[in-house]
Amino acid sequence: MFDRDLWSEIFNSIKKNKLRTFLTGFSVAWGIFILVLLLGSVKGLQNGFAKEFNDDASNSIFIFASTTTKPYGGFDAGRRIILKNKDIEYIKGSFEGSFEYISGRFNKFLPIKHNKEKATFPIRAVHPDHQFIEKTIINKGRFLTQQDLDSRAKVVVLGKKVVEELFKEEEALGNTVEINGYIYTVVGVFSDEGNEREERNVYVPITTFQMIYGNTDQLAQILLTYNPKFSLAEAINFSEVLEELFKRRLIIDPEDQGAIYLNNKAEQFSDVSNFTFILSIMSISIGVLILIAGIVGIGNILVFIIKERTKEIGIRKALGARPSQVIKLVILESVFITSIAGLGGMLFGSGLLALLGPLIDSPGFSNPSVDMLTIIIATIILVISGLLAGLIPAINAANVKPIVALRAD
Repeated sequence: MFDRDLWSEIFNSIKKNKLRTFLTGFSVAWGIFILVLLLGSVKGLQNGFAKEFNDDASNSIFIFASTTTKPYGGFDAGRRIILKNKDIEYIKGSFEGSFEYISGRFNKFLPIKHNKEKATFPIRAVHPDHQFIEKTIINKGRFLTQQDLDSRAKVVVLGKKVVEELFKEEEALGNTVEINGYIYTVVGVFSDEGNEREERNVYVPITTFQMIYGNTDQLAQILLTYNPKFSLAEAINFSEVLEELFKRRLIIDPEDQGAIYLNNKAEQFSDVSNFTFILSIMSISIGVLILIAGIVGIGNILVFIIKERTKEIGIRKALGARPSQVIKLVILESVFITSIAGLGGMLFGSGLLALLGPLIDSPGFSNPSVDMLTIIIATIILVISGLLAGLIPAINAANVKPIVALRAD
């Protein structure tokens, strides 16, 4: 039941100690405010990393080739390593059951023309499985097929941004574009959840480009996704085995780190998760330390207030006030100051993030925010903090002997 007299005493006590109450309440509000901002920043990092990883399948492995940095097997350093179609067949024959999808990639940066509109875009010559490795979303039509590869068809799948620039309001599907003098039919339009940069890509059958540009079987990269049932350790081991076998196959020094490189998304994701977890712990620790400083300040204020009211408390006890009533008075005052100040800091911090968060969207950092669970936990912490801050002063007040208190100046 609401006790009007009790709360009148609490407000009167706060009124008499305005400056000390404000400064201590501010330290609590500041602690919660910093904690909310720090946790929001960690969330922003997680969102940014997740957005970057969302561009590709989380179980993907990219194989890149460069030049050797060490002499080996009778070859000098500086030898260019070239991936070829037969390397894909080697993986298919040697690692059946260890991978889901696999594709080569052959890159060009070429002008594309449709009627009077012309612009230069990145062209990716790929296999059909590339759709699933890059998590390409088909909005219209279809992606490339095995039949396209077998017939070396001149067909393209355009990103949304390419369509917007070249076709404006015109329908792209079924229409044609000219790429470096060759006419291609548009069989699909795609979007990508990763970022708009991916939507500026153009996909063509890899066999078509290999035929046009030198009748070659060369690849720029090999992309694959490992078995999704693999644990992190199994995924890392799989990429290590792949790297070791490719170095043997391509006659590369086992210690040469520059000739061939494997980018395993699982390992990267694990590193990022560990990094953000450590940041979360650090943020919580810093916020808690600031909050503790505020709690200590509130405890000190209450100790001082109780010392000022020693005689009053003694009179209360002499008139029959129970120790529990005295404890209740002190603890309620502590919880009230802590909760009001903390809620103010929390609302200001979460409001600031809600206002500015959606406007922040950059690589590695996006939409910093705090979820409802964090707010609920912070509220519970505030109430508990108030109880702890007032506990010792309340016990001291309850132990005041009436006869001693009445003699106090």
